[in-house]
Order: sequence, then structure tokens, then C-alpha cells
Amino acid sequence: MKAINIDGTIKTYNSVPKTWGNILGVQYLDDSSLQELGFYDVVIPTTKNSEKLGSIEWNADDSVFTYPVINKTWSETLAQLKEGKIKSLKSIYNLQLSETDWYIIRAQEGIAAPQDVIDARAALRTECATKEVEINALTTKKAVVSYSINIS
Repeated sequence: MKAINIDGTIKTYNSVPKTWGNILGVQYLDDSSLQELGFYDVVIPTTKNSEKLGSIEWNADDSVFTYPVINKTWSETLAQLKEGKIKSLKSIYNLQLSETDWYIIRAQEGIAAPQDVIDARAALRTECATKEVEINALTTKKAVVSYSINIS
């Protein structure tokens, strides 16, 4: 991706235009020739769940256009964010448990569920409960939003 500053407005291009002014074949120019015309690379930084990209700007030190990384703000309270994260957590684990629900239903009809299924389900419930405790122990909005729910 390239960008150019035109009268104070930065315009980005997924691919370099074929013509620029009276120059044809601009898409075939090398980087130094494109820079002579004002086209520079766009660097898009990676962000975390707790961050967002600001408006594109010129980075003179590196001679690239880039986006500043800005910390997000949330209108929800810490408690509301925790509640939402725990709801997502439980939904994910519920989906995992649902794959073996039929064993448990069948067990209620007198057909024993395999012990490995019972053990795996218990492990999932324990893991979910541990993560819920971890989420409830978080003290900042950023920490709650950044908390990654990884199922082992």
C-alpha cells in the first residue's frame, strides 16, 4: 500500500495508479522513483483488542505513512466488561460441552457414559471456572478486554 500527501490530505492507494499527472506507467516505477513523486509506503501497526488505529500520518523519521496506535476507551463499567467476557467464556465452554451432551442424556436412560468423556467434561468445567476467577480478579478495563480466552 502506498500513500501521498496532496495539499495536506493523505490519500492511500492499494495499488499505485497507472498514471500520475502526465506520467504513464507509474505502477511500474521503482520505490525511489515513486518517492520522487511523493508516494511512500504505508505501515499498518498491529494492535491489541484494547487498541485502535488513529488517522494516518507522516512519519518523517522513517519516511513512511503510518497510523498511531491509540488506547481504546469503553463506556461500559469494569463490572459490565467482566460480565460480557464471562458470558463469552461460558458460551465457548458450553459449545465444547454440547459435543458430548448426548452421552450424559443417554446416561440418564441407563447407558453409562465413558469415563474419559466424564473426565473431559469435568476438566472443561474446572478450566472454565478457573478462567472466570481470573477474569473477576482483573482490575482494569484494558486487562479485561485484552484477556484471551484460550481453550486447552
